[in-house]
Amino acid sequence: MLELTPEQEVQRSYNAAMDSVNLLNAGKPEEMTDADWADCVARNKEHLEIQIAKGEYYAGHDLTPFENAIK
Repeated sequence: MLELTPEQEVQRSYNAAMDSVNLLNAGKPEEMTDADWADCVARNKEHLEIQIAKGEYYAGHDLTPFENAIK
């Protein structure tokens, strides 16, 4: 397996967090139950809160989308 540089690892983590942002911003899919959507929202908001708490880990990256998605 190819090792990632620290910069690549940060970018991979940022991209994963942006996946959560995009999922939350897209809203509930029609086929998803309200209960499943509530669980999905909670898990993705928790993921973003953890990423925001990393602070300097994301130096140079805009965390505004993370913050806006969990409001």
